[in-house]
Amino acid sequence: MSAMTGVFPIAPTPFTASGDVDLESQKRVLDCMIDQKVDGICILANYSEQFLLSDAERETLLTLCLDHVAGRVPVIATCSHFSTRVAVDRARRADAAGAAMIMMMPPYHGTGLRADETGIMEHFSEIGAAISIPIMIQDAPLSGVSLSVSLLAKMATDIPNVSYFKIETQQAAAKLRALIAVGGADVEGPFDGEESITLLADLEAGATGTMPSALLPELIGPVVRKYLAGDVDAAAADYDRILPLINYENRQCGLLATKVVMCAGGVIAHDTVRHPLKPMHPATRSRLLELAAKYDLLALGWGK
Repeated sequence: MSAMTGVFPIAPTPFTASGDVDLESQKRVLDCMIDQKVDGICILANYSEQFLLSDAERETLLTLCLDHVAGRVPVIATCSHFSTRVAVDRARRADAAGAAMIMMMPPYHGTGLRADETGIMEHFSEIGAAISIPIMIQDAPLSGVSLSVSLLAKMATDIPNVSYFKIETQQAAAKLRALIAVGGADVEGPFDGEESITLLADLEAGATGTMPSALLPELIGPVVRKYLAGDVDAAAADYDRILPLINYENRQCGLLATKVVMCAGGVIAHDTVRHPLKPMHPATRSRLLELAAKYDLLALGWGK
């Protein structure tokens, strides 16, 4: 299978006004994302509010999303869990359901329970042995786990399934550059994340993909494709144009940005987030929608 590259945004999980999972809106989210010309979709991630979903809801969403996408684009399913046993079970279910890849954070629970490097290697080795699809390791500050370049490269070398890496730490470009240098051909898919806030620097460092939100992938996609095709100046110009919106999402809105715009655009019925998350402040919402209109985002009018 050829390496997966490009833009793989995270699908939000829509809820009804009362906080139940809205399955019909979820289908519209996936259709809208495909119309945004994404290269793939990631489900059940942190920006999907995975930490607020029950196991039964995860199972329902995994099946619904893969069935509804129906191979139109590859789907990455997030399967993180502190328990290796639970993570293996989640990964097996995603593999059996038709996911193209799984994404996982290193095992952690709160600020005090973290595996050491040996435990991390064993965790991912067991998962890799249980499935037939690639694993993307998510290296993000949220876990509180420091994944060294040498450990990431060793996992890429020693665990056949581990070939993709989503790097969203401080100085992501430097870490990507170092990982690619040490890991070589075993690092098949170096990605960045964090709403693509450092995308251009990360592409310069060797990234071949990005995992933003589903707010503006139709505008981020051309940046990646032009850069990878060698048209660096055009990619940089496109990125400079959209950076104000990316910055506003990253610094002011977080995961609510996509929901607010998709709700305003008729993609989802409500922009509800589950407690203890809070709704977006009205002033922030107003400015976000102004920017969305300025950039003529597809999600803002998709359902109208």
